[in-house]
Amino acid sequence: MTQKNKINAKGVEISVLGKASDENAFISLTDIAKFKDAEDPRIVITNWMSTYATIDFLAVWEELHNPDFNRMEFQSLRSEPGRLIMTPKKWIELTGSIGITSKTGRFGGTYAHTDIAFEFASWISPEFKLYIIKDYQRLKKDEASRTAIGWDEKRALSKLNYHIHTDAIQQYLIDEELTPQERNLMFSSEGDLLNLALFGKKAWEWRKTHPEESKRGENIRDYASAEELVVLINLESLNSELIKEGLDHEVRYHRLREAAKQQMDVLIRNHTKKALQKVNPNLLKGGDTNVD
Repeated sequence: MTQKNKINAKGVEISVLGKASDENAFISLTDIAKFKDAEDPRIVITNWMSTYATIDFLAVWEELHNPDFNRMEFQSLRSEPGRLIMTPKKWIELTGSIGITSKTGRFGGTYAHTDIAFEFASWISPEFKLYIIKDYQRLKKDEASRTAIGWDEKRALSKLNYHIHTDAIQQYLIDEELTPQERNLMFSSEGDLLNLALFGKKAWEWRKTHPEESKRGENIRDYASAEELVVLINLESLNSELIKEGLDHEVRYHRLREAAKQQMDVLIRNHTKKALQKVNPNLLKGGDTNVD
């Protein structure tokens, strides 16, 4: 489970591991707890887990989802005299829990299955829980949409095709006398040439209007439609050839812009036609159904 996303609830960024669309994602309890205590979220989680109502709920969840749940250890824990003090690590070690995980490193913190995370959020604030659910549903919808149009595959292909583009820049535009900084600027300039041709803006312009997404390491191409990604792949190949022909920056921009517009028109027209045919197969009968 390495895919990481973010949801936002009342200004609090909350990490999500795994795909929300497959109903098996884990949400950061650590991030949720920061809504109550940003300085020490661990104590918030411990306080929640140190109630019998919470561990009873966790036990039922584990029995429903975890065939290796250690029921005997739970019963012993449930019958111990004195005040209950429970931490995620202790719960996992004693019961073999799979509903809660505690991680270190890049995705560090305490995470829990969405069922458990929503229960925790409700304990902190019912209102806050609703904000979490609302943005989590938005994430699920976005993921489902991307899966339906094969967005992930097209994004991966565009990244692979990027090497063809950079190779042409390296061979035909990079002078050996250029400094490393000047070389980076050259690559950046060519990347923005494609961005301008397709999206109508440079990378830094997008970052300026999307500060939260930029903080997460995302860029304008991560928010492209499937049609735009197809055109981007084509533009990278086209620009590589135009570079080899020795055409200057301005001429290449106009050629790329024209190609982007033409290809987007075709793809959108084709997408609309398919959508109409899906709704009513007879809708376009009698007319020209060919797409140039």
